[in-house]
Amino acid sequence: MKIIIADKSHSIYAQVICDTIADSANVRGTGIAKRTPQYVMTKMENGNAVIALDDNKFAGFCYIEQWGHGKYVANSGLIVHPDYRGLGLAKKIKDKIFEHSRTKFPNAKVFSITTGLAVMKLNTNLGYKPVPFSELTDDKAFWDGCKTCKNYDVLTRTNGKLCLCTGMLYDPEKVKAKGVKQVKEKTFNRLKRIKESLFLKKQKNK
Repeated sequence: MKIIIADKSHSIYAQVICDTIADSANVRGTGIAKRTPQYVMTKMENGNAVIALDDNKFAGFCYIEQWGHGKYVANSGLIVHPDYRGLGLAKKIKDKIFEHSRTKFPNAKVFSITTGLAVMKLNTNLGYKPVPFSELTDDKAFWDGCKTCKNYDVLTRTNGKLCLCTGMLYDPEKVKAKGVKQVKEKTFNRLKRIKESLFLKKQKNK
């Protein structure tokens, strides 16, 4: 198994990546911003993605997006193929894309919005903190990407202040030189309770 910076030669995997992301969202019953193979290819060609391969078989993927003229970056589209789940591969991919983001965009704040508890845990271990959406990018193009998510009505009803996703942020200026201080487990448990409460409310309103 190898996890590498993707390039143009990996464009052959773009369709299976998009299909795997969509299938995973359908199984979980959660909303996602849809990706197209062309969009994924662009990320590969620009050196803004990592891919996990088992020989020549696709195993996992994640990419970088820039927002607010480079002030913010997001690690998006994290996915592991069903054949490779439960092996700790998601953490390795997340670590790799985070390291690549910090190297390529050292002054940028790294943020994430997600409904997945597993991703929240990975983010927490990297030093992300839960924040309101107001602390994330105000780049309209980013939030327009949420229009393809089935939960977009929640975002519009709250004037963009909250949704079923949790906002998380890694701010390099606030990280001490001695290293990342992990958020306590009780913070993660609080996030879990918040997400469960929001999903229950969503179900009741259907």
